[in-house]
Amino acid sequence: MSFGRAAALIAAVAALLGLSLVGAGSVHAQRSGPVKIGVLSASWGPTRAVVGLRDGLQALGYRENSDFVIGVRFTQGDPAELPAAARELVRLGSDVLITDGSGGEAAKAAQVAADGRLPVVFMGEVDPVGRGLVPSLARPGGNMTGIADLDAELGPKRLEILREIVPTMKRVLLPYDASDPGLAQVLAGYRLAAQRLGVTVLEKPLRSHDEARAAVGGIGKGQVDAIVAPRWLTLNIPGFMLEAAARHAVPTMFADSFFVDRGGLVSYSANTTQLGRQAARLVDRILKGAKPAELPVEQPTTFELIINLKTAAALGLTIPPSVRIRADRMIE
Repeated sequence: MSFGRAAALIAAVAALLGLSLVGAGSVHAQRSGPVKIGVLSASWGPTRAVVGLRDGLQALGYRENSDFVIGVRFTQGDPAELPAAARELVRLGSDVLITDGSGGEAAKAAQVAADGRLPVVFMGEVDPVGRGLVPSLARPGGNMTGIADLDAELGPKRLEILREIVPTMKRVLLPYDASDPGLAQVLAGYRLAAQRLGVTVLEKPLRSHDEARAAVGGIGKGQVDAIVAPRWLTLNIPGFMLEAAARHAVPTMFADSFFVDRGGLVSYSANTTQLGRQAARLVDRILKGAKPAELPVEQPTTFELIINLKTAAALGLTIPPSVRIRADRMIE
């Protein structure tokens, strides 16, 4: 996996998914061809949530390579490419659009491209009401529904866990995309937690890949005691964090285990595979005739703490028993 900047939109078609809905009276039963699901993401490829979507459909009885197709468009951390990618998915004949995080940008792009005609299911969005995706969580109203993201609530917990692992931690770098419209709640949570823990959070708003590379990838040894990743992948901030961590032995906290598998120290987040499975159930109901307007926005149901013990050892850190016992997975 390359974390370098990509100027062009990268498109990839994911696996074919089958559909077995005998006697269900579904949308599929009225079609002569496969139902098409278009997935929009700012990631570097199909994510764990997309894998969860596929697996969730299979668990519901969907047969691979039968009559269901998923097409994925991902923009390598560049939110500016999302509207074009969303329009492309519509042009290719998608029947349902799925969006994968991206701080609301993917969902907004899909909302505009769908133009009220196609159902849209978002996976993991902070404050979908405040961002104008739906008027109400209980009654979405239009053509959108999905699973919200509790990132604003999880931020303080991430700081607490990091402090337990790095008890001498005093200065924490928090880099983020300044254009993210959902920052207010997230930053407020970090500020309160930092005050309670006696930690200084160095907030770093960024506006370009170059700024992110300089501020995160170019951080000097000893300047901070740890770095906390933002929830979203824009500006390649998590990728630059991995580079800085490897170069200067800096502890890192991520919002996705993907980066812990690749050398980050720890992550705490909603289980993104499970988010995909939740989305699969919503898609299933839509295909069977339910309207997004009538499907309440759901909350994540499963959370996970992942620790890379090899990275901890390289940093000279001992994971305390109080953290070990809560870990869902430890990489050795």
